[in-house]
Amino acid sequence: MTRGICLASPSAAGPAAGGGRPPSHTPSTGRLIGLDLARGLAIFGMFAAHVGPEPSEGGPLGWVMEVARGRPAALFAVLAGFSLIILTGRPHPRTGRAGRQAVVRVLIRSAVLVVVGYALTSLGTDVDVILACYGLLFVLALPLYRLRAATLALVAAAASLVMPPVVYLLRAAVGGGSWADAVIAWDPLAQVTASDGLLELFISGAYPVLTWLPFIFAGMAVAKLDLKRPGVPAKLALFGGALAVIGYGGSWLALHLVPGAQAAVNAATDTTSAASAWWSDAVGEEPAPGVSAWLLVAAPHSQTTWSILGNTGVALVVVAVCLIAMDRSAPLRGLAAPVIAVGSMSLTAYVGHIVAIKALSVGDLPDSALLPALLGFIAAAMLLALAWRQLFRRGPLESLLHAITLPTRPTA
Repeated sequence: MTRGICLASPSAAGPAAGGGRPPSHTPSTGRLIGLDLARGLAIFGMFAAHVGPEPSEGGPLGWVMEVARGRPAALFAVLAGFSLIILTGRPHPRTGRAGRQAVVRVLIRSAVLVVVGYALTSLGTDVDVILACYGLLFVLALPLYRLRAATLALVAAAASLVMPPVVYLLRAAVGGGSWADAVIAWDPLAQVTASDGLLELFISGAYPVLTWLPFIFAGMAVAKLDLKRPGVPAKLALFGGALAVIGYGGSWLALHLVPGAQAAVNAATDTTSAASAWWSDAVGEEPAPGVSAWLLVAAPHSQTTWSILGNTGVALVVVAVCLIAMDRSAPLRGLAAPVIAVGSMSLTAYVGHIVAIKALSVGDLPDSALLPALLGFIAAAMLLALAWRQLFRRGPLESLLHAITLPTRPTA
């Protein structure tokens, strides 16, 4: 099972300017609470994927469990791109010494994420930890933080079109050549972590960095917008909805119109789920290399162009709806406070839930106990987050990240 987490919830979200231009009105400097709400919802989606019942349960519960496959990870990645822009300056990128300090802070956080990611992986749970992938994503995306929203959107679109075929070809090359073993043998990261190292992070792993870059770029582009300007979140929701239709709808058409596509996917995956592979994770992850029909599916973990478009669209809709809801309804903000609290310390919640899965042996629970376990994880996360927020500004791990990067923060 593979899900992700945002880098960290920054303590404040500054004002944004569309396309990098100064806003024509005085922007709000308050925190964008809707982002924490979106992070909290993504956390619960991750809980559902890692702890909850299988989608094969059927009915409304099975549908919810199916929706939780893959899409929360994409939402986290988009929010991570947003966080990257906040860390490097929003709405205007930091320059000079402040800019260099911001870059160093991001690099330090990236290194911490890689270390923590491999530490969590060593616990041996069924969760494919994404933190090491995130560490590399921030390093690779960092040189683009000065670009404008429109340029970042174009980069995201280009990456979503180019990277999936590249990864598809590279995976075929890895599977068919002995050179991969030589690369792993000479990779210090592979030796230290007892994994396939950089080859796994970039190509063969559950979260190939190359196909997850578009999510980061998309989040960076959204962060450049003036989300406090009336109508901007609504337009973002419409754009996200259109993107989801293009991604999932394009896959549905391709699977139904390309002769032999569904049969090829079924044969390669040893399933009969190809007909639902335009949105469902039932078909599984990428099969053995060489099945070109796989590029037509949009299953959440398929690493295809269709899946990237669809998942990005869903993420943008969720972000936009959360922003609109928190901006327009004070009573709704009160009701959502427990979810917002969880989202404000998303890194702590992510690490904590994996440790809890290991400590409580959740993987050994019978099917009948999975739904109560899921509800327990959600309730515990909300109660602990609310209690912590009464005493401290940041979550435990968020405070640690802040302390580690404190020497690199600009002075007056």
